[in-house]
Amino acid sequence: MTSEKSYHMTPAEFRRYGRAVVDWIADYYAKIESLPVFSPVKAGQIRALLPAHPPSTGESFDDILKDVAAVILPGVTHWQSPNFFAFFPANVSAPSIFGEMISAGLGVQGMLWATSPACTELETHVLDWVAEMLNLPAKFRSTHSGGGVIQDSASSASLCAVLAARERATQYATNEQGCDGRLVAYTSNQAHSSIEKAVKIAGIGRKNLRLIEVDEHLAMRPQELARQIALDRQAEHVPFFVCATVGTTSSNAMDPLPEIGRICREHDLWLHVDGAMAGTAALCPEFRSIHDGLEFADSYCFNPHKWMFTNFDCDCFFVAERQSLIDALSILPEYLRNKATDSGAVIDYRDWQIPLGRRFRSLKLWFVIRHYGLEGLRHHVRRHVQLAQDFAGWVQADDRFELAVPPPLNLVCFRHRGGDSVNQQLMDRLNQSGDLYLTHTRLQDRLTLRLCVGQTHTELRHVTCAWRRIREVTAELE
Repeated sequence: MTSEKSYHMTPAEFRRYGRAVVDWIADYYAKIESLPVFSPVKAGQIRALLPAHPPSTGESFDDILKDVAAVILPGVTHWQSPNFFAFFPANVSAPSIFGEMISAGLGVQGMLWATSPACTELETHVLDWVAEMLNLPAKFRSTHSGGGVIQDSASSASLCAVLAARERATQYATNEQGCDGRLVAYTSNQAHSSIEKAVKIAGIGRKNLRLIEVDEHLAMRPQELARQIALDRQAEHVPFFVCATVGTTSSNAMDPLPEIGRICREHDLWLHVDGAMAGTAALCPEFRSIHDGLEFADSYCFNPHKWMFTNFDCDCFFVAERQSLIDALSILPEYLRNKATDSGAVIDYRDWQIPLGRRFRSLKLWFVIRHYGLEGLRHHVRRHVQLAQDFAGWVQADDRFELAVPPPLNLVCFRHRGGDSVNQQLMDRLNQSGDLYLTHTRLQDRLTLRLCVGQTHTELRHVTCAWRRIREVTAELE
């Protein structure tokens, strides 16, 4: 009897090509500094290199891997380059890659505790670890009234917070009847765009999002928040949600959580705090003041995939009262019913997020924490902050440049005194050179360059080289 034909890799082939992939990644990191950080390809260039039609027969994996280098690599902007200073980082590390590989190999769909108990229980435990590592209020731990869950991004965490706040404010009537148009949300005019997207998706509407003015440090003005809430109540609107930010994207500004929190407590508003990148700094006791006032918050999130060496996607989202989130998001069709869920003794994380399905993300975070330990994580965070502060000092010492705002942590916002056109030309030439990658924002209505130190392997020599190239290109423009 002939055996059935199979197109799958054999275990021997999987081992062979698996080793080849690991070698490819290791070689990539060994040469990454020689690659242009910002991809120089033109629109459509990568697609032009791809066959017009899919192959009818399978191809050699050796050929596939060769095409990764020949076709894909030229179109990659190298986020893991130590010369990547743009946006906020999305850094990775070897243990996080290994954790991701094992997660992919296991292929777990962890929507319910019953679909893989380890996926759920490790996540619950690791998020409690993270709460301890950041010294978050006890209410955010699973051993108290709240707990943590891994979302794909802070955008999803913010949306979950808005939905839970919406349902709490309407005694869970909105899920059944829809919004009546009176609910109002608040955040600063420096907050991340995900808040605007969240209120749109949640049916609150952009017109019902109030953008509160900021002070000279670009932090939300609590008195303006209180004033706007009073005006909305007079107009018979229903204030229900406030998002404060610890480390805004444009400038790393820190909203005053204690004052904002007391206003939210007075008016019974849900307070969500977006820690984005800066939350990782709280691993270090000397930076934990950024979380002062977090005891007032109903929810909090930060992204280990930004500055905690855990590859995208990995957002840690904590709630003070988990039942508020579960009641807002839970739906239980018959095909998901099972004894463990019915017992009430387990967590089903499908009730803590927008999608039903979920990956085994906690493995990579677990690997990172166990590999580095608190000591290792703190060492690298402190080093990145110090390098950014060094760069800020060099900027201040050069009378051609100025700091837009004092850098609280690892983001430096600076600009040439010559104006927007000079700064745009400076950034464009630097990025086109491939030597480094910067991005910009607008602060005080002026184009401002951003240099963020946070990539895994960025060292003093990379920051020094960046400053040297900035000065060289500046001289060329003069």
